Amino acid sequence: MALITCQNLTLGYDGKAILQNLNFSVNEGDYFCIVGENGSGKSTLLKTLLRLQAPISGSILMGEGLNPNDIGYLPQQTFVQRDFPASVREIVLSGCQGRCGLRPFYNKEEKELAKKAMEKMRIESLAERCYRELSGGQKQRVLLARALCAARKILLLDEPVSGLDPKVTAEMYDLIEELNQKDEMAIIMISHDIAAAVKYANRILHIGETVFFGTKQEYLQSEMGKNFAMLAGGTKNE
Repeated sequence: MALITCQNLTLGYDGKAILQNLNFSVNEGDYFCIVGENGSGKSTLLKTLLRLQAPISGSILMGEGLNPNDIGYLPQQTFVQRDFPASVREIVLSGCQGRCGLRPFYNKEEKELAKKAMEKMRIESLAERCYRELSGGQKQRVLLARALCAARKILLLDEPVSGLDPKVTAEMYDLIEELNQKDEMAIIMISHDIAAAVKYANRILHIGETVFFGTKQEYLQSEMGKNFAMLAGGTKNE
């Protein structure tokens, strides 16, 4: 079942298009990677899917019962996020704000949801620690746990391993794969890491001067996939 379907989507700013006539869908259980050159519009696409900005034209159809507030979002980290003076528990719980409505407090169900999200990210022992005192990898786990509190069926991740060392990067990819495989959470991930994209994704959207959308196998067999994988230091035969 399709969770998100984009039809003839044109994206941009101030009426100026940077991506035109995008057509793709994201299904339940997908691990969907968005790759492409710098400045090609990948982050703009995520913001448009989240309704943080409007498309110039075209439509975004949500699956039955799904709305933008049901989507967990892990943006690229900013300096403010890295230095935020709050406890891990407080930051993770803040992911439940969309569930509270006008209620000015978190209920028992939401607190339990935050607890389970921390357990999944293996950070329950950090619950009372100050976020800004954590390592880069620990901070990303906290922010991913926060996104999980908002997510019902789908997570949008914008370069989730940016700036992390190889060991921590591998651990983050393992956690994301576990969410996809065990929790059946659909993943949409922007990545410059083409090797990781072709390792984990089942479908790939490549945006740039030309656009590709299809399965990982179709991408690796395409000229675009072969050329981009080689330029990015990835593999053609995953």
